Amino acid sequence: MDDEQIVSLYWARSEQAIRETETKYDRYLTKIAYNILSDYEDSRESVNDTYLAAWNSMPPHRPSVLSTYLGKLTRRLSIDLFRHKNRDKRKASEYALSLSELGDSVSGGNTTEDAVNVKLLADAIGIFLRLQPEEARNLFIGRYYFLDPLKEVAAYCGMTESKAKTVLYRTRLALKDYLIKEGFDL
Repeated sequence: MDDEQIVSLYWARSEQAIRETETKYDRYLTKIAYNILSDYEDSRESVNDTYLAAWNSMPPHRPSVLSTYLGKLTRRLSIDLFRHKNRDKRKASEYALSLSELGDSVSGGNTTEDAVNVKLLADAIGIFLRLQPEEARNLFIGRYYFLDPLKEVAAYCGMTESKAKTVLYRTRLALKDYLIKEGFDL
């Protein structure tokens, strides 16, 4: 079943929409959740919450790309669950590792002004990534948005892990320079 038909089932409030979504996207969503949570049971919980969130958000939303919409829901719910479960402790996961890698390029502030600038920062990062070569952009998005392990990102970009690490390092440095030049206080 194609995405438009699945979205139409959500709009018709048919429970078949969830079954069709699970059939088509369960592995994709579970991978996103597992990369963040590093726990299969928590990943299943997050994916199930994604199905509920999709049910509750359609209507009024009518996503044009269902996979992206569901992926964003899963990512957000998984990060929320990760933060909730690891509030007082550090846990090794691709989410934690990717955040630590980005820490030198983008700092997380706690002031109100920093909170207001989050949208501007996201827009600046988006512009920066569009200016990068496709290889660097795909590596960066795979590692820091989809939170895939470095080894996996290197494989699907067709390069060695060492080269991927180097490209990501250089991209992070370039991002830091770009953000400083754009007036962000890092």
